[in-house]
Amino acid sequence: MKKIIFFIPLICFASGLLAQTQPANYATALSKFVQLYNTNKVDSIFNMFSKEMKTSLPLESFRTTTMQLRAQLGNLTRADFVKYESPVASYKANFEKGVFSLNLALNGDGQFTGLFLKPYTAEAAVTAVTPTSTIATDPSITESPIILKTLEGTLAGTLAMPKNAGEKVPVVLIIAGSGPTDRDGNSPKLGLFANDYKLIANELGKNGIASVRYDKRLVGQSVSTTKENELRFEDYVDDALGLINLLVADERFSKVIVLGHSEGSLVGMMACIDQPVKAFISVAGAGDSADKIMVEQMKSQSKFVSDGFNRMLDSLKKGKTTDNIDPLLYAVARPSIQKYLMSWFRYNPTREIRKLNVPILILQGTTDLQVTVADANKLKKAKSEAILDIIPGMNHVLKEAPADREKNLATYNQPDLPLKPEFVKALIGFVKKVK
Repeated sequence: MKKIIFFIPLICFASGLLAQTQPANYATALSKFVQLYNTNKVDSIFNMFSKEMKTSLPLESFRTTTMQLRAQLGNLTRADFVKYESPVASYKANFEKGVFSLNLALNGDGQFTGLFLKPYTAEAAVTAVTPTSTIATDPSITESPIILKTLEGTLAGTLAMPKNAGEKVPVVLIIAGSGPTDRDGNSPKLGLFANDYKLIANELGKNGIASVRYDKRLVGQSVSTTKENELRFEDYVDDALGLINLLVADERFSKVIVLGHSEGSLVGMMACIDQPVKAFISVAGAGDSADKIMVEQMKSQSKFVSDGFNRMLDSLKKGKTTDNIDPLLYAVARPSIQKYLMSWFRYNPTREIRKLNVPILILQGTTDLQVTVADANKLKKAKSEAILDIIPGMNHVLKEAPADREKNLATYNQPDLPLKPEFVKALIGFVKKVK
């Protein structure tokens, strides 16, 4: 799970122009936004969104989020310009019940491409990065689209195939972590642009190993009739299972190996149960149920926020959702995803991993801010025959990072930063040894 800092996604491109003068079109857009927000004209604000932002943040979700924000914070009484770094303008936003940093981005037509809200600090600033992969596909690899039709829609992904393979090759199915994460390991909604799955595909391909990575349901090019409030954890397992069956039936592949990262670790291990896969790889996988992990992560937040989360969690344990959620919790506990959380919390990774009867590799970094070495040890204890490899200095996005929180998080927005070499070595070595 990611650091809680926003309620509306920022989706924009950086050009690096820093200015202390507010552009006229931003002043106009802000004034209109404030007027519409304070008069509760949510649909009119939505009509100011770009096509891409409307896709990323549908009207129903935006309406629910904004109404909750108004209930919690009241009207926006004043917004003072702080700085402009193309294409993002930053403001100190004074609501009736709190002060926040408000950042907005516009396209050339004056449409919103991003709205970003977080608690205000004097040093608050926004970093805009390109939300698309900047990593070139290695020349030894050919990438092609892969599609899986499901009862609810279509999963879209990428097959990375070594060139001149000649014979059958092993294939690794890469399952993404939590949140709206795409096939490359990026998530504009979460401010995540690490490209870690794209980098894994490159490393595998250079070593003669095919891979498939895919956009999660409701993310990127994967479409579904499932609405956010209907999504359940088991849906992700079903999606992974469908892709496993697709790859097993493909005669180009000698064996199918599943790699699950973060939340994808639990998804992957459940999808592998009693299936014809040859091995499973857990990368930064939790060793406890998700509710316990989230409670621990909430300890780094303010007491007000963590107490609100714990109250919501207590209600979920009783089978009840909580509609009145603080805006700062919307990223991880908004009402529309609480039933998903309820379904996720039911599963404990240490119980699920015991059900696997294939070789298992557990990879974990020592500077991971979200999953700890203790989690990896719990998985190893639950499945003693599994191989455990602790990677010194590797963080949650599988890159070299110090323990310092801010410096560590900075790597989440460095898409060109390579994977930790020790991780690559352990991964390739394990795949090549699988029979």
